[in-house]
Amino acid sequence: MPQKLACQKELFSLPDDITYLNGAYMSPLLKSAEEAGIKGLQLKRAPNEITLYHFFDQIQNLRKSCAQLLNISNPNSIVMIPAVSYGMGIVAKNLDLKKGENIVIAGEQFPSNVYTWMSLAKANDAELIIVPAPKTTENRGKLWNEAILQAINSKTKLVAISHTHWADGTLFNLKAIREATNQFDALMVVDGTQSIGALPLDVAEIQPDALVCSSYKWMLGPYGSGIGYFNEKFANGIPLEEAWINRYESENFANLVNYQDEYQPDALRFESGGRSNFINAPIFQAAVDTILSWGVENIQTYLSELIDKPIDKLKEIGCIIEDKNYFSPHLFGIRLTEAFDMDKLKAILNEEKIFVSFRGTAMRVSPHVYNEEADLEKLILAIEKSKK
Repeated sequence: MPQKLACQKELFSLPDDITYLNGAYMSPLLKSAEEAGIKGLQLKRAPNEITLYHFFDQIQNLRKSCAQLLNISNPNSIVMIPAVSYGMGIVAKNLDLKKGENIVIAGEQFPSNVYTWMSLAKANDAELIIVPAPKTTENRGKLWNEAILQAINSKTKLVAISHTHWADGTLFNLKAIREATNQFDALMVVDGTQSIGALPLDVAEIQPDALVCSSYKWMLGPYGSGIGYFNEKFANGIPLEEAWINRYESENFANLVNYQDEYQPDALRFESGGRSNFINAPIFQAAVDTILSWGVENIQTYLSELIDKPIDKLKEIGCIIEDKNYFSPHLFGIRLTEAFDMDKLKAILNEEKIFVSFRGTAMRVSPHVYNEEADLEKLILAIEKSKK
């Protein structure tokens, strides 16, 4: 039986005078990851010490760790990308979208998982179906999931969906969506930026065609780094860029003048040219290793217990929060009625150095293992003070 996870705040450098409940905005850096990044930075001042290991093996080790995190059997189906938009661009470039077909997305998704599909649909005279959130606050997550499933039809070419909605934490049933796309032979691409590292996501179980994720939120990694998973349907795909490092036998620097027609195996043709970033890679590695040592299930258990009583208290004072079956404890939205003064609340939060985000109609709260119950109690008190 795994050991129960305790608060891990001592592993971070968060100031004692702030209450940080904003991991969905950007994670703080682990001390171990910071140290790894400093070593990577120092490496550049001695370029004679930069070897093939730093170009290839270091990234392969990171690939293997990410594969373990996501239960992916082949690490070479994972590539290093700089942003979600890059991964979505790969999917778009290899999607044979025709006139009259459609792409289905959820309403108010993060723009990196929207603009690509807007442009692609327009260029191919296809339809972009945006499924809005229900206007009701009762059974909102359930109804939204049902509406997405109903939108998938015989003309659907792709469903591009997040695991957890970035604005309010609504959970989408990826398994049910996968079953629906399989019925109509449509692709499914998942944006895991707001879930991977804090919420279990088993690729072997869900079987998405592609999955992309930026590292700087729940993977506790650096900004400008991320991962993309592409299954066998992309085996002979066209990359976004023709990077030297993605070509066959690019490990042999002396032979780079003999240009190759073949790519590296599996999905490695899709990696960005700067993938061997000697600073970001060790930061990312240290972060993923720490998450693996904690166990994502243990993170979920810790956070579930952390927010259990505070959620009940928030509802008691008049806040509107989604049913527990439709949000994850690492990211949830609080909607306030007219009984609260929003401007006053924001002023209180600012004065007391409580960090959350406001996205759409929700106040987004996103705790992690560096938070304790006192942090949630402080937030509740601030909300209570904002009552008219």
